[in-house]
Amino acid sequence: MAMPVGILRLRDVFVLFVLLSCLCSTSSGGTKSMVSVPDLQQLMYTTIDSYPCVRLLSLSGEVGCANPGRHKVVAPIVKLDDSTQLTRPSAVLLSVDQIDGFFKRISNDPVFSGNIVGALVELESPSQNSILGFSPADKFPQAIFAPYKNTSYEWNPLGSGILQNAHQFPVFLLSENSSSTVHKLSTMNEKSKKDYTEHVAEFDLVMQTTKSVTRDTRACLEGRSCLPLGGYSVWSSLPPINVSQTGKRKPIILTTASMDSASIFRDKNLGAESPISGLIAMLAAIDALSHLDGLVDADRQLVFLAFTGEAWGYLGSRRFLLELDLRSDYVGGLDDSSIEMVVEIGSVGKGGGQGVQKFFSHVTGVSSATNETMDAFVHAKDTLNSEKVELSYASASNPGIPPSSLMSFLKKNPATSGVVLEDFDSAFSNKFYHSHLDGLLNINASSIAAAASLVARTLFILATNDSNLSNSALSTISANISLVEELMGCLLTCDPGLSCHLVQNYIVPRTVCPSHYVGVMLGAPSSNPGSGYVDDISRFVWNFLAEKTSASGKNSLSTCGNNCSNGVCIKSETNPSGGTCVLSTTRYVPAYSTRLTIENDFWKLLPGNSSDPMGMVDPVWTESNWDTIGLRVYTVQASVFDHFVLLGGIAITLLAYLMIVTSRAFIEKALKRD
Repeated sequence: MAMPVGILRLRDVFVLFVLLSCLCSTSSGGTKSMVSVPDLQQLMYTTIDSYPCVRLLSLSGEVGCANPGRHKVVAPIVKLDDSTQLTRPSAVLLSVDQIDGFFKRISNDPVFSGNIVGALVELESPSQNSILGFSPADKFPQAIFAPYKNTSYEWNPLGSGILQNAHQFPVFLLSENSSSTVHKLSTMNEKSKKDYTEHVAEFDLVMQTTKSVTRDTRACLEGRSCLPLGGYSVWSSLPPINVSQTGKRKPIILTTASMDSASIFRDKNLGAESPISGLIAMLAAIDALSHLDGLVDADRQLVFLAFTGEAWGYLGSRRFLLELDLRSDYVGGLDDSSIEMVVEIGSVGKGGGQGVQKFFSHVTGVSSATNETMDAFVHAKDTLNSEKVELSYASASNPGIPPSSLMSFLKKNPATSGVVLEDFDSAFSNKFYHSHLDGLLNINASSIAAAASLVARTLFILATNDSNLSNSALSTISANISLVEELMGCLLTCDPGLSCHLVQNYIVPRTVCPSHYVGVMLGAPSSNPGSGYVDDISRFVWNFLAEKTSASGKNSLSTCGNNCSNGVCIKSETNPSGGTCVLSTTRYVPAYSTRLTIENDFWKLLPGNSSDPMGMVDPVWTESNWDTIGLRVYTVQASVFDHFVLLGGIAITLLAYLMIVTSRAFIEKALKRD
């Protein structure tokens, strides 16, 4: 059974005393000496490299995972299989393909769920097992925000919905090395059931919202035990916009992509196919267009926007549209009435098949703008003969556009003209949507590069308003597949990860392994936030866009110095002299719920507003605070052995007492005879 941590700590003190005695007597025998308690703790405890499932909250309650109370929990490790019947509190070890079944059993078997102290999930990749698919998201992700009524449609047929469940026990995803370690310990526990020792896991996943009993967003914001999900989106124009210009502006072609994903496990969150393949395609398209001179005098203005927070209530797109309404400094130079067309790049990493890159266009409806955009797409596709690209309209039987940022635009203005480019027709091609398994092996560079070239040529046709551009003129606009591959390595792996040359040319990343979880809002929103308030991915994208969309060299300064009022300062983190000042219209836009405001450094919930229909149904996601998160394993004596020692001690005490009484009587009798 699970043992109270207090009793274990008393035992630890005793074991430490014994080990110190032993080590003192053996330190001169040629073995490695231990000179401090931390040395002994390192010997006794093994810290497990892992990724936690943490506690999130909404207006309706909790999701995610946490310790049930205020303290760490400890239990023996048990490998889960179909025949496992738990008779005592246990820490279960399970594989990825057991997750759905495990959580269903938790819901349906109260005896089983009552004996779950924690769960440990082994790390596997699609190439290492026969998993046909795993998606913890809903079958229609974020259906409450859909701009149409058919919300029972299954865009994500493999979706189990467990991402929205709340668990009153800790769950950790183990790293590859830790998976092997913990698996061996569970096997040793299975083989040594009659021994007097067992291997246990100690979970430290105590959430502040649990300690303060603030079980929803409203309560935790008032109790200051949580922070709202959010971050910073990035937008940039090509060429730069003259913000001070008065009068009528050029019509805008707005191209968007998302840069955040979701997963059960907070920090194992890559989202390679959904949505990072689209982000990489947009960055590659911008790079391809940045080498052209014809956009300065183009009839339309190109604007690019990388949203964050889209996986948790379309935070980025909704906040962007609100800032447009407010005409805030975040969107200076933009006007929502000037947005003529929205082109969104969705999941485009799995378009390849049998040597053909196949994509689908999901349109908002029939309009002159969408017709012109689709004509441009078809023209661009026809010039990509060498890449063997196919482009088709999505099925008319679909209820509307798939889950995407474009939904926010349609909710605000149903007449919005827009196209979402995807690699699927009626259902996601991504079998690992919003799963930690949606990694590098789930996409291919050729598909992303083809999508980037298709989008770049389409945008050039639309910007120049010339549908008669020759193939030779468009053939010079092609995505750099080497850049695509480099971005994949930087944004989707730990080696090189964010330590790659491309990223480190712009920023000093805080971590090496990328994660595309949106994170939480730190401090008050700002149009010029410090690097400590913006995550690595957003800072990299901002610097990349600012450089690629900047005006030519004569408008650039060699160093920022103290004056960069006419431009933006890029590479300031990596350049000892303070960075380079370039003429670019690149801005941060905060991404957080439209139902929130900050007053005196504390977040407050705003009442619902009927003019904001998406805000009326917004869950308003927050993340619980915590002190530390950790997972470690060690060996303890079985409770049976403790009971045996106790009974043995009692028996010896009684026997000794009887022997004393008997001996005393015998001695007294002998003395009387003498």
